[in-house]
Amino acid sequence: MSISKFNIAIVGGGVSGLHLALALNQDSYFKDYSIVLFEKSPKNENDKTWSFWEEGNGNWDKLISKQWKTAKIFAQNKEVNLTLAPYTYKMLRSIDFYNYAYTALSRAKHIKIIYEEIIDLKEKSNSVNIQTASVEYEADLVFNSKLPNFEELQKEADYTLLQHFKGWFIETKEDVFNPDEFSMMDYRFKDRNSTSFMYVLPTHTNKALVEFTYFTPELVSKSHYDSFLKKYIQQHLKVKDFKILEQEYGIIPMTTYPFAKNNTKNIIHIGTAGGWVKASSGYSFKIAEKKANQITLNLKQNLPATQYLFQKKYSHYDSLFLDVLYHNNSLGEKVFYKLYAKNKTKTLLRFLDEESSFTEDLSIISSLTSFKFIRAFFKHISKF
Repeated sequence: MSISKFNIAIVGGGVSGLHLALALNQDSYFKDYSIVLFEKSPKNENDKTWSFWEEGNGNWDKLISKQWKTAKIFAQNKEVNLTLAPYTYKMLRSIDFYNYAYTALSRAKHIKIIYEEIIDLKEKSNSVNIQTASVEYEADLVFNSKLPNFEELQKEADYTLLQHFKGWFIETKEDVFNPDEFSMMDYRFKDRNSTSFMYVLPTHTNKALVEFTYFTPELVSKSHYDSFLKKYIQQHLKVKDFKILEQEYGIIPMTTYPFAKNNTKNIIHIGTAGGWVKASSGYSFKIAEKKANQITLNLKQNLPATQYLFQKKYSHYDSLFLDVLYHNNSLGEKVFYKLYAKNKTKTLLRFLDEESSFTEDLSIISSLTSFKFIRAFFKHISKF
């Protein structure tokens, strides 16, 4: 039996794979390419919520379920009010993105969607053999989003924190939320001395996503998140009668693991597996879109697929951040308080978007004024 062959294969139909497939589909340069997207099974559940800030109108505004112009931080026994202008913080339910993306891709004649799990990828001289449980395929170039296991990440990285969280989308009988403002970080309910906080996205006066999040080296049991969520709802919101409409749980590695070492001539790793998640924040949606567009441009210009995907200075900043919180996890509340309280929100968001100047970078880092942070900074600055 002959093997089906493709110019480009994308392994994984999550946020990074879909962004890349959409970028290729939207560019007429690739209309004569044969492209395949592999995903284990159809995505028909809202398994996560993506949030991101964006200036002005964006490509996904038609899918956004809620957006905000103001936010609050609660840390160090103080409240910090954030005006996000000219940015808007936007909330996107994954099921809405999945439905849009898979519908658009299914209409493309040159793109095929195959629901099978990839067992193995074997690189040949100028192509890749793609093995499922029952069928073999072949592609000239593969973009793979399969992540190394956590043990490998932690073994080969200088520092690895895990952003892990559990969220409840709840509905209350009474109006308890301000839908025009969200809580980015609320440390009043943190777990002992860890970097842990409540994150609240109100969509209505009686509905909100309430999520408890950790930036720590170790995980906790799922029941542990539940206890903090209940404590927040009952003690802070003063709500005893509420309904859980949806739940979500996730683990995002924030790591210095050298993902680029896994890339080969014909197999390029993308998404979390490619180091696309920003190591110091865990944000991924807009980063994935930006990097997918850059890959598309690289391929058109006959450049290496990974060209211009990363800026070295931001990798060092992220490493600095992870160094401090890995060795001194209790500093998280103070670090984030200083970041948001001592810097202009617009400048800080530019920094997190990796669009800031070196002068702005130094201003933000110096605002932390922690001996442990400054010491780590000078340790890492020699690597520039």
